[in-house]
Amino acid sequence: MDLLLILEKGFFAAIAALGFAAVGNPSKAAFRYVPIIAFVGNALRFTLMHYGGLNIAIATFLAAVLAGFIAVGFAYYARYPIEVFAFPALLPMIPGKFVYSSLLGMIRFMESTQEVAQEQYLPMIISNAITALLTMFALGVGVAIPLFMCYQASFRMTRGSAK
Repeated sequence: MDLLLILEKGFFAAIAALGFAAVGNPSKAAFRYVPIIAFVGNALRFTLMHYGGLNIAIATFLAAVLAGFIAVGFAYYARYPIEVFAFPALLPMIPGKFVYSSLLGMIRFMESTQEVAQEQYLPMIISNAITALLTMFALGVGVAIPLFMCYQASFRMTRGSAK
C-alpha cells in the first residue's frame, strides 16, 4: 500500500473542502473540522478503490457514510448542524472526470457527421454518465444515512439541550 499516495489524495481533498466551506461562509469551527472529514473520506474512498478492489460508486458510498458519522461527532462538539460539516467535505468526491468525459462525448457525438464515429461515442457517453450518476447518488444516500439516523440528535446539538 502506498501511504504517501493516500495521504496526498486526502490532503488535496482537504484543501478543496476548505474552499467549498468558505463559499458557504460558515463559522470558524467548520474550518477546523471540514478538512479533517474531507481528508478521511477521500483517503478511505481512494484506499477502497485502489487497494480494496471496489468500484467508485460503492467506495464513495462507504466513504460518504463514514464522513457523515464523523460530521455528527464534530457537530456535537461545535454545536452546529451536521450539514455544515458534511456537505463541503463531500464536494471534492463529486466525479468531475466522468461528468466532463460524458459531456465531451455528447459534444463530439453532435459534431460528428459520420455514423461510424457517432457509434464510437455512444458507449463512452453512456458509461461515463452512468458512473457519474451512480457516484453522485451514492454520495447523497451515503451522507443521508447518518443524517437521518441522528436526526433528533441534530436538534439537541444545535439547541444546546441535554436529553
